[in-house]
Amino acid sequence: MQSESKVVRAPLAIFDQQHPPVAELVDVCVHCGFCLSSCPTHVLWGEEMDSPRGRIYLMKMGLEGQAHLNETYVRHFDQCLGCMSCVTACPSGVQYDKLIEATRSQIERNYQRKLSDTLFRRLLFALFPHPSRLRLLAGPLWFYQRSGLQQLVRRSGLLKLLPERLRAMEGLMPPLTRKQLSARLPARVPAEGTTRGRVGLVLGCVQQVFFSDVNAATARVLAAEGFDVLIPQAQGCCGALMVHAGEEQQAMAMARQMIDMFARTDVEMIVINAAGCGSTLKEYAHLLRDDPHYAERAQAFVAKCKDISEVLAAITPRAARYPLPLKVAYHDACHLQHAQHIRVEPRTVLKAIPGLEILEPDEATLCCGSGGIYNLVQPETAQELGDRKVKNLLATGAEAIVSSNPGCLLQIVQGLERAGHPLPVLHMVELVDASIRGVSPIAQKR
Repeated sequence: MQSESKVVRAPLAIFDQQHPPVAELVDVCVHCGFCLSSCPTHVLWGEEMDSPRGRIYLMKMGLEGQAHLNETYVRHFDQCLGCMSCVTACPSGVQYDKLIEATRSQIERNYQRKLSDTLFRRLLFALFPHPSRLRLLAGPLWFYQRSGLQQLVRRSGLLKLLPERLRAMEGLMPPLTRKQLSARLPARVPAEGTTRGRVGLVLGCVQQVFFSDVNAATARVLAAEGFDVLIPQAQGCCGALMVHAGEEQQAMAMARQMIDMFARTDVEMIVINAAGCGSTLKEYAHLLRDDPHYAERAQAFVAKCKDISEVLAAITPRAARYPLPLKVAYHDACHLQHAQHIRVEPRTVLKAIPGLEILEPDEATLCCGSGGIYNLVQPETAQELGDRKVKNLLATGAEAIVSSNPGCLLQIVQGLERAGHPLPVLHMVELVDASIRGVSPIAQKR
């Protein structure tokens, strides 16, 4: 009877045949509960179905024909941040990352969302994965900020008339400068001194428009350490936003474009400075596993992908580091520490900077609430997590906050503003760049 129960399954009631959650991966979960204290939504609400094991149970019900694809069912998956802290916490090795992505893809194909939800998601995906469109928007946004119009609108209370999600978009806008609007990196940044190797640099979509300083700092640091940096000029989105939101087909198309682009660039490594992008780029082999033309190429591409902290931690520094007498709190981006299992390397790199004191906040493994587009589609929960994260960061007594992901940087800046305690918020590589150049990392952000 036991063997029969393993073989005979109810027909797929709510999932189609295109990459449903794999039953064997679902069955790895023994419901031990080690994930509960690591899951942001379970920490906030204490709801079993808003924990990883609860969501896995819902997946199992869906596979066995015991669930309905309705608003209640979908809400539990929409409320998941996809932070993967449960992957780190799980003693059984449950691959929750693959399970949640497969489930979200099923939801987007088979569930009819409300019109307002559908239109808002289309707006996000029509905008954020496209750097050229973001650049068109950046000019008016710069005027909105610099003309005083933003302050006027906020003081007047007009924002309260907007839907909550649009208010969240307005609040997350980073401060823009003329330098950012005109910034462009060349196709090649030559190595200083003897060449160590040739690397490609991933620019990101949001990052290359709103965080161009981070990309420029990354290229300078790599060049100072002896790498020729090659930068494909027509880069778009790597597909991370799509993967995290269940838009599987669009993510696969973007992955193919990225592989083709870097195939034309003869590099030994592909360097990434955004945690969310890195976790997706390193999963291209899984994403394109069924593609006869790209499966093998994706494996070769993944083998070259490295986070900037991995690259710098693995080499003996060539460029001298000038002292930076600064106390910084380091925030681990979820898709760096949990999805890519990179936690030691950023600290190793930062500790090589003379005079820099690294402070560790409480609840370091808990998500800040950014989560790809999560802080836009689930703004209330994101704000609660952001405020909790900022409280822990401020409690360290730091003079600046450091992280390795643009979404985290935006989320923390907004949380600091709400707390009435603005601090400089920097990418890790900006500190390294400032130390090599002998400049103040805070002054150059102004």
